[in-house]
Amino acid sequence: MHILLVEDDSVLADGILRIFKGHGMVVDVVRNGNDADALLQRTEISVVVLDIGLPGMDGFEVIRRLRARGSHIPVLLLTARDSVQDRVYGLELGADDYLVKPFATQELVARVRALLRRSAPQPLEMHLGGLSLNTSSRRAKINGKAIELSVREWAVLEYLLQQASRVVSRQQIIDAILPWGAELTLNAVEVYISRIRLKIADAGIEIRTIRGFGYMLEKTEA
Repeated sequence: MHILLVEDDSVLADGILRIFKGHGMVVDVVRNGNDADALLQRTEISVVVLDIGLPGMDGFEVIRRLRARGSHIPVLLLTARDSVQDRVYGLELGADDYLVKPFATQELVARVRALLRRSAPQPLEMHLGGLSLNTSSRRAKINGKAIELSVREWAVLEYLLQQASRVVSRQQIIDAILPWGAELTLNAVEVYISRIRLKIADAGIEIRTIRGFGYMLEKTEA
């Protein structure tokens, strides 16, 4: 993970830098938009963590130039501006997520990891037991027969399949599947899990509830 942190507050930047490095991330830190724009043109970056209120070129202009070059690098905005207008403007320019200052560092790390997961290349076909998902056509089949999934059901099942045989929490599911600015409750995740269980009942797989931890998708024992 190669993170570009663009933050002019040196105390905040140093704190975030320590947190990221503690999670095994490689981090470049710049203090203004001009340096960020220049670095993004010559360095391969996984995620940009970008303050809006920068000296000189602001964060909005950094995003605009990044997207104008055709780059799809995920961008997480850090902002002290909690207005809907600013958030919508950031989304329209191409930001993928945002956090309003002050924020919990655990949430910052979780959101960066979610952006990394979403941007990672995925195989066109994924299989487990009798279940197959085609991520290009967005079609799901059980033993060769198509099944109907809502948009949210698809997103949850796709993430569980990507994490097959690993335990994931409800919050991890939410972080992985939600677009910028959207909301989903923990109870809603349980509802989607229940619906999906019914639809994959004949696939030779199951979504196990690991109490106190979350869910795990795995093959059923023969």
